[in-house]
Amino acid sequence: MADTVEFAKMNGLGNKILVVDMRGRKDCVTPEAAIALAADPLTNFDQIMSIHDPKLAGTDAYIDIVNCDGTRAQACGNGTRCVVQALSAETGRKAFTFQTLAGILNAQEHQDGTISVDMGKPVFQWDKIPLSEEFHDTSRIELQIGPIDNPVLHSPAVMSMGNPHAIFWVDRDPMTFELERFGPLLENHPMFPEKANITLAQVISPTEMVTRTWERGAGLTLACGSAACSAGVSGARTGRTERKVDIIVASSPNRGKLSIEWRADDHVIMTGPAEWEWSGNLDPVSGSFTRDPEPEVQAQ
Repeated sequence: MADTVEFAKMNGLGNKILVVDMRGRKDCVTPEAAIALAADPLTNFDQIMSIHDPKLAGTDAYIDIVNCDGTRAQACGNGTRCVVQALSAETGRKAFTFQTLAGILNAQEHQDGTISVDMGKPVFQWDKIPLSEEFHDTSRIELQIGPIDNPVLHSPAVMSMGNPHAIFWVDRDPMTFELERFGPLLENHPMFPEKANITLAQVISPTEMVTRTWERGAGLTLACGSAACSAGVSGARTGRTERKVDIIVASSPNRGKLSIEWRADDHVIMTGPAEWEWSGNLDPVSGSFTRDPEPEVQAQ
């Protein structure tokens, strides 16, 4: 296959990630390639994390993030952890600074293999999230799904973690809701001119909640890091939780956990795992790919 690049199939709590090495190149993974890769069961993904040469002094790489529908994303916390694990395995380093559309992200791999990403500061101003209507208090806005007198979901907290989020509070397991029905309606609601990530959050205690997310541009996802950050911040902001909380991601394999801390300096720190699955080469223009032989095959 001509003009291909290396990539790795990875996941962060089940959030399906392709880490693509575009260093040394001027082009990007095309929307057509992303759509083709998403359509193949082997490479089906939530986000592509393309590692590019740094554009800004003091950073290690520029990360271009592509959704499975070919659109660009500003932030992906689970994908960032996958990038850190891949680069740490390659270089032996443990700390990295990345530039993304959402800004500068600092990340570090710990001794136990978990990875912390500084996701930056949350944004609450209605016009910067953005919303199409002015709300003085975005910790609770007027938006609901279902009958007026008995809505299924209502009054979400909204904010941006580099991308727009709406957190709907629910009183039972988020997996019992038909998010596949409500998600597309809410993602594309006129309230969100740039669409939005939709999360259902059940508070278990002041230090624990359960979430499930419909991801903008990706649909039902097994996990979404920026959504977990938004849920953690919104829980503290509305007095439901403390500023450090464990997020049980209900849709992830084995209901995995992310630790979210909204620090006193306003930065949100997300800590969790990343997992390598397999590697290969792909054409960033067409999306055609080959898979590397498994290690045991190479040893024969």
